[in-house]
Amino acid sequence: MEIFYYKEIDSTQLEARRILKSNQQATPFAVVADIQTFGIGSRSNNWDSVDGNLFMSFVLNKKNLPCDLELVSTSIYFGYILKLALKQLGSQAWLKWPNDIYIKENKIGGIMTNIVGENIICGIGLNLLKTEKYASLDIKIERETIVKTYFYILNEVPSWKRIFSMFRVEFDNSKDLKTHVDGQSVSLKNALLESDGSLIIEGKRVYSLR
Repeated sequence: MEIFYYKEIDSTQLEARRILKSNQQATPFAVVADIQTFGIGSRSNNWDSVDGNLFMSFVLNKKNLPCDLELVSTSIYFGYILKLALKQLGSQAWLKWPNDIYIKENKIGGIMTNIVGENIICGIGLNLLKTEKYASLDIKIERETIVKTYFYILNEVPSWKRIFSMFRVEFDNSKDLKTHVDGQSVSLKNALLESDGSLIIEGKRVYSLR
């Protein structure tokens, strides 16, 4: 994995798109920044940028994904791999459906996945330090250690079946919280988790791609 480091950038997501569009760098590759001036979160929200936190986007070709992974499940897949990396480093972080990283009841990060042609761009924002809006990781760890551990697990290409089997066990943690469906905040209390990572909420199927 070729990794490009920046002191300051508008957005790792935008830079990943620019690099991909230039055709000057083969996939996979990643962009990591100390500071983002225009960090992009879910639903076009801005993500707080504090020097010392993790801001990263990486690009994978679809052919590098496990054969049993549906594209609608990629947010859960990449998010749970982050949870596994953090667990390996001693954290109690967990993944809230479909793309938020939590410590207990506090959000500390998120994952955003986009499809661009034959490639997947995954953006990760993770608070190693507390910000005005969000809590921080429960362990003291260098950003580079998280990046290295994350890509080590990702490069093993764990199957969707393996990832989903672990996520399904922890899904009840999400039921105390809410998600957004068609712009509305909806409780996950009675949601039913399907094998492709989607949910059935009030009779409607909601997919996890974010």
